[in-house]
Amino acid sequence: MSTLPRPDAPSPVLTGPGRCLATDKVVVDRQPVRFMYREAPMFAEDSGWRFLAGTESDEYMENPKHQRAHDLTVLASHDPSIVPHLEAPVGAAFQKPVKDGPFEDAGDWEADED
Repeated sequence: MSTLPRPDAPSPVLTGPGRCLATDKVVVDRQPVRFMYREAPMFAEDSGWRFLAGTESDEYMENPKHQRAHDLTVLASHDPSIVPHLEAPVGAAFQKPVKDGPFEDAGDWEADED
């Protein structure tokens, strides 16, 4: 299940692998991206980027039905503020402490090894 970007949304030019994982809170519910991180790609077209609204509970995240693969352009159209960070290496993580503020480095954050 994927939703389309708004008709007036800009179409950022992106290069490289074009898929990512995002929660339904971002793509379906259209909550803003407040946390993004990059891990090693899991499949051929995977960029390694993961996008969350920051309101997902542990229980929500444990249900794989709440996370889906999407074209990275869909996420960039939904939230163009992610674009400047997309060239960051695997292991990078960014957060928005304030809803409409800029992304900041998430420091020494590490993905769970589940």
